[in-house]
Amino acid sequence: MTPPARTLPRGGWLAAGRVGQDAGVPTHVALLRGINVGGSNKVAMADLRDVVISLGHTGVSTYIQSGNVLFTAGEGAARASSALAADLERAIEQAFGLRLRVVVLSRAELAQVMSDNPYQAEPNPKYVHAMFFPAEPDQEMRESIAAAERQAAEKGGRDEATVVGRTLFLHTPDGYGRSELAVRLARSGGAGATGTARNWATVTKLLALCDA
Repeated sequence: MTPPARTLPRGGWLAAGRVGQDAGVPTHVALLRGINVGGSNKVAMADLRDVVISLGHTGVSTYIQSGNVLFTAGEGAARASSALAADLERAIEQAFGLRLRVVVLSRAELAQVMSDNPYQAEPNPKYVHAMFFPAEPDQEMRESIAAAERQAAEKGGRDEATVVGRTLFLHTPDGYGRSELAVRLARSGGAGATGTARNWATVTKLLALCDA
């Protein structure tokens, strides 16, 4: 039987990327859930950048079309990531009429996610995903993740899930598109209903853009 989804202490792995706040580099990354997927929730990246700029943020850029925004926080830069995310959610709803989940991470938090990855031995970055949550998963969600992992294992899946802080790391050695666990997590009411996932190639690229 597959053990429950594991919870690891923060840190403990070799950090990847700088965590300092150099002048002129993005201080935060915003991750939007469920845009430009299957023809729904269409948002042009230029329009999205304008919305972020309207909140007083600078150095705004986007990466690919799945809703990854890098920016330097304006006034109130010391505010919590959750407050910055709430501002973005309200502004996006006002601009586009879409109620979208937004998760914001500071540059240091993103570097910590890179460090925390328990599947660093996996050579294919598309076989590891990070699902980002607005807050640390509660006990009910952790139990739901563990149940999904057990059910997927009963069908012969080799997938693994590990929660570290407010990130769920998902390892799909047979491919994400064939992952029974990924399907179960994405179902309504599952972890995917509140989190937003990125493959490891995207996570790595976002940190590299922060450090460029």
